[in-house]
Amino acid sequence: MNTTRDILLSILLTLAAVAQIVLAFILYDENDNLAIINLGWVILWISAIFGWLPIFTFKKYGGVKKGESYIQTSVLVERGVYAIVRHPQYLAGILMGLAIPLVSQHWLIAGLGLIVIVILYLNTFDEEAFNIAKFGEAYRQYMQRVPRLNFVLGIARLIARRGTLRL
Repeated sequence: MNTTRDILLSILLTLAAVAQIVLAFILYDENDNLAIINLGWVILWISAIFGWLPIFTFKKYGGVKKGESYIQTSVLVERGVYAIVRHPQYLAGILMGLAIPLVSQHWLIAGLGLIVIVILYLNTFDEEAFNIAKFGEAYRQYMQRVPRLNFVLGIARLIARRGTLRL
């Protein structure tokens, strides 16, 4: 999978994400719209949740061998955060790409955020192809139950599956 396209997109993603964070510190203006800044911080905290939970979820339920990285799962995980969205860490990156421009309220940071969001969204399709190859029909069925990135829909579907709400 390490094609030239993948390498170039990874480099562009890294540069855009790092530049977005660095420039947010440089260009931050505390006199900008406080409501938008606060919305950005809320989204940033939500992104942190989606970014960290997979580490613990995969270690607990993913069949990861002792001493291996949490991403070395041997079983399809459909519990915890993976019952809400299929790609929580991509979602975390996308939410960061959205939140940082809201906090900084600068057009340049928003443009970099758009690059981050698009690349991460496109990466979810490659990840899905990898997971279909790895887990087969079980992953296809999982795709029918759990949304790719829409965590609001994912929470609603989770509640519906548990019998509390009908959708």
